[in-house]
Amino acid sequence: MPQLAIPPLALYLHFPWCVRKCPYCDFNSYTLHGELAEERYVQTLEQDIEQQSTEVTGREIISVFLGGGTPSLFSPAAIARVLDAARKYLRLAPDVEVTMEANPGTIEHGRFAEYRAAGINRVSLGAQTFDARRLETLGRIHSPAETRRAAQELHTAGIENFNLDLMYALPGQDVAAALQDVEAAIALLPTHLSHYQLTLEPGTVFAAQPPDLPEDDVAAAILSACAERLSEAGFAQYEVSAYARQGRQCRHNFNYWTFGDYLGAGAGAHGKLTFPGAGEVVRTMHARDPRRYIASIPGGPTRARVPVEELPFEFMLNALRLVEGLEVSTFTQRTGIGWEAVASRVEDLVRRQLLVMDDLRLRPSASGLRFLNDVLLSFLPAPAPKIPQTTGGFGLSMAV
Repeated sequence: MPQLAIPPLALYLHFPWCVRKCPYCDFNSYTLHGELAEERYVQTLEQDIEQQSTEVTGREIISVFLGGGTPSLFSPAAIARVLDAARKYLRLAPDVEVTMEANPGTIEHGRFAEYRAAGINRVSLGAQTFDARRLETLGRIHSPAETRRAAQELHTAGIENFNLDLMYALPGQDVAAALQDVEAAIALLPTHLSHYQLTLEPGTVFAAQPPDLPEDDVAAAILSACAERLSEAGFAQYEVSAYARQGRQCRHNFNYWTFGDYLGAGAGAHGKLTFPGAGEVVRTMHARDPRRYIASIPGGPTRARVPVEELPFEFMLNALRLVEGLEVSTFTQRTGIGWEAVASRVEDLVRRQLLVMDDLRLRPSASGLRFLNDVLLSFLPAPAPKIPQTTGGFGLSMAV
């Protein structure tokens, strides 16, 4: 078997509480009841980082992502403590990208300057839409005015590198309404836009009580029109749902898409680590419930080796989200599996015009991006479970 290579390494930190759980959200998040357990949770994160640091001694962290939940519920002092622990126990790159997710409805005046002083140099702002009525339908606690104010606060604080999350194919939305959202987002001068379709995820309120969503052809027309407008405004699409200005791609999520490694700390946080000496890729996972997570440290996350037969799917699930794809050699370096293991499946998808092979570089075609689920099914180990079709590919959502 070919030798595994050590990929880049990132750090994900999970903050599980929200003011309110959105009806479409299937992330590991919990409505906050009573006072935030900030001190106890931060102490646990510090211990978690210290404990897991022994797994990656000497390796450099290229990015840190604080996700949730709503990390901006935590004070700048608490965020500073967690990042100080990361610097103390891990080797952070001199130019490390440090992103924090923020809800416009939880940001107090002047706080972004404090978060920047704590070490945050990139923010992902959950705008979702600039239509007040649809924000209410989505269960969001903020208003369009609060999104605009938060963006201005970011500029004032000197955090020019920020992402706006936008959802499309919302209840009652047509192409014109979706384009209005895109125009409103562009006007706030972000460097990155995450533009993703509202889907009904199992276990959510919307799955049990579905809203009236646009038909598939309307959703496709919205996506096409918005992508064209974003391109005109200088945002290049580099991933299924991600658009960025020149040089502003999200380093952290790009590491996911290229099957890089990452430590996961926090309630429900997942990790992936490569061990070339043992010839294996290992997944780690913490208890989802915050109370169980706090009680589990210093026991640490559970660990499970990714079976070799599942690695092709795991790799393609990420890599084929990238518009430009990846070099074929990356597959072998990141999985330890020879290209011949997937060559026939790739050739079939190329014949069906769902994948394109250019100079030993594999990428999805325009049709392949649209029907990414169909492409990915080809890489599942038999027997393949039935997976619902959703435009954009498996709903592997990562806020950026």
